Amino acid sequence: MSKTYIPADYAPLLNLYDTQKAIALLKRVFEDTLCGNLHLRRVSAPLFVEAASGLNDNLNGVERPVSFDVPAAQRDAQVVHSLAKWKRLALHNYHFPVGEGLVTDMNAIRRDEIPDNLHSIYVDQWDWEKVIAPRDRSMDYLIKTVQLIVNAMSDTQRTLQSVFPQLCVLPQISTELSVVTTQELEDKYPDLDDKGRENAWVKEHPTTLLTQIGGALKSGAPHDGRAPDYDDWQLNGDILLWDATLDRAIELSSMGIRVDAEALDRQLTIAGCDDRRELTFHKMLLNNELPLTIGGGIGQSRLSMLLLGKAHIGEVQASIWDDETIDTCRNAGIILL
Repeated sequence: MSKTYIPADYAPLLNLYDTQKAIALLKRVFEDTLCGNLHLRRVSAPLFVEAASGLNDNLNGVERPVSFDVPAAQRDAQVVHSLAKWKRLALHNYHFPVGEGLVTDMNAIRRDEIPDNLHSIYVDQWDWEKVIAPRDRSMDYLIKTVQLIVNAMSDTQRTLQSVFPQLCVLPQISTELSVVTTQELEDKYPDLDDKGRENAWVKEHPTTLLTQIGGALKSGAPHDGRAPDYDDWQLNGDILLWDATLDRAIELSSMGIRVDAEALDRQLTIAGCDDRRELTFHKMLLNNELPLTIGGGIGQSRLSMLLLGKAHIGEVQASIWDDETIDTCRNAGIILL
């Protein structure tokens, strides 16, 4: 059964070509605004990394990377899942000072993703990372950074609506940030699953930072999976906004203050991933050879969906879809790219 749901009264606000023009404008404006707000500089990023490096993101620990051999180098490579760890090493190599960072286009293949309105096997993000001081490893610093990201989203929306007035029927992004922990959501909505809790909260608080993702809650299970070797589970979060088109919460960013040596040591043990201690990246981190950082990924297609009022991610990115999804969208008058 198709996991795609198209609202009965849905109609695209922009035609196919205007959608492409709007996406191009959105990406330029948001990246420039984000770089200004967070003091970031653009760099190039890899599409694949060496398998033995430990740089690929393990996501929830069960997703299989797309792998291939490189005969000329006698190495095995993996298409990236994300650049969470690569960015931190890049900051080390670029010698970025405290308070400055990088941003890059991240293009990934997540072969085990189950496609629906918000998910595709193709992932496109603005991946960013910034060097911080020891005093910045705090919830206060995380919240201030998220506020700057939300402000960039709001500014981008205003620019888009000035160029494409058809989009003015969409609700304005609220810059009033609500902060809630995963445990607080479980306490408040004990009978709902993780996504049900998010929807219930974000419907009333349309711009939310959901924090402390990865560790087990009182129920014994985590709110959601989080790899143990990039975010500090006590200082991370998801940026969730209310999507009026789909009438649900939409996650636009997974981010956080990254693990230091102490947090990595603790989380590797909790997650049963002590074997990673022998990988190059992890050895450097445990030896305090990498800078302290904050960073995350911001979904390009998801932000495009939200700001353009699209019902399916295939309206803003080209990917591969199952027959049921194609038929469901076609019957709703949607052309998938």
